[in-house]
Amino acid sequence: MEWFTADGYWLSRLIFQRTLACIYLVGFLAAALQFRALIGERGMLPVPEFLRRTDWRLAPGLFRLHYSDRFFAAVAWTGCALAVALIVGVDSYVPLWAAMLLWLLPWALYLSIVQVGQLWYAFGWESLLLETGFLAVFLGNADTAPPVLVLWLLRWVLFRVEFGAGLIKIRGDECWRKLTCLYFHHETQPMPGPLSWFFHRLPRPVHRVEVAANHVTQLLVPVLLFTPQPVASAAAGLMIVTQLWLVLSGNFAWLNWVTIALALSAVDWSLFAPQPAQSAPPLWYEVVVIAVTALVVALSYRPARNLISRRQVMNRSFDPLHLVNTYGAFGSISRVRLEIAVEGTDETVLHPDTVWQEYGFRGKPGDPRRLPRQFAPYHLRLDWLMWFAALSPAYAHPWFGPFLERLLENDRDTLRLLHHNPFPGTPPTHIRARVYRYRYTTWRELRATGNWWHRTYVREFIRPVSLAPARISPTMPP
Repeated sequence: MEWFTADGYWLSRLIFQRTLACIYLVGFLAAALQFRALIGERGMLPVPEFLRRTDWRLAPGLFRLHYSDRFFAAVAWTGCALAVALIVGVDSYVPLWAAMLLWLLPWALYLSIVQVGQLWYAFGWESLLLETGFLAVFLGNADTAPPVLVLWLLRWVLFRVEFGAGLIKIRGDECWRKLTCLYFHHETQPMPGPLSWFFHRLPRPVHRVEVAANHVTQLLVPVLLFTPQPVASAAAGLMIVTQLWLVLSGNFAWLNWVTIALALSAVDWSLFAPQPAQSAPPLWYEVVVIAVTALVVALSYRPARNLISRRQVMNRSFDPLHLVNTYGAFGSISRVRLEIAVEGTDETVLHPDTVWQEYGFRGKPGDPRRLPRQFAPYHLRLDWLMWFAALSPAYAHPWFGPFLERLLENDRDTLRLLHHNPFPGTPPTHIRARVYRYRYTTWRELRATGNWWHRTYVREFIRPVSLAPARISPTMPP
């Protein structure tokens, strides 16, 4: 079938695959380094307990067969090794069926991790990586030209990512319609980056232009992905530029980078490299690709209906394998930044003059003098949920209490998630959590104090506790 392959897209496939393999590496590395404290056997949300209380049909995966921390570590590090093999192009030197297996294995391993990740993995970019990684299995390798059907499916994913995000904004917070959301966003986003302070200080007319340009890129440009070249390439190029702008302005794990990878697959790179000799695809491969395409089209009904629904939801999976999902981000924007500061003391008896020392987190704001760091595409899962917990105590259930208990024990794996432990020798006797309001300093304040943030106390989040109480729960705001 001559229509089956897109000969000019071999370089598009190559660039897409290597980029996706890099993202896989980051995802597996984050899992390997963070899982023990988060979901390990002694973690805040242990996997064994989760498996006991949930039905395997809702979250099938490898860990339904067996779980131990050692086994999870083996899965995560095996995923890292597979990702490295794909980065260096091992899939180009093996038969087509073996290359597909090389891409199927990291997808299956990462799916198994997400299925038991619970709140720590409840982010849209997890589903986006899985959906994109599933389609990558069927893109083939150097033995044959990429199948046009899979290339179109990748554009369908990119369309839903961008168009879904655009619609949720227009339907959501009125500041998107008034072009004023960026007056607040760079200051209140989950995890600011080193340039976020400077983005926030751009003139307000520039912020309005940014929002307007974002609406164009997310609501109009995605339609052009389905037009002939070079228009489709130009549309993908605009999306790449927009995503790189977002990369510079904050930390959003690998959301931006998977989107960039999808856009790279839509660019026609044939002008930059000659077409290599490739054989015709085998019949079995054509049958598999057509069957997968039919499956994805069938599963796309509910996500597509969600797009046009007035009750559109963000970041929802409609099947247990995360094959076709719905996406969206920042349907509403916070006007005020609240942060939870966790503090401990080594004093046995508490009194009004008790000295409290604050724990430092790697990514989320803490010390007002500390400039936020760049971590994306690496995902700091604890820091992200700390941002959600500051929005409402409901987001702190059920992990925040176990988190504080592990700090009271100086748990090694938990402390590895932090930037600074004020009690390196012996654990604190008491822990408390307080809510502060953070805002960026002005240019004048920055020059005078050296502080990037100004913070003011708001309320208690958790009153001082020790290991004696049986339960640690957030203090509800008045």
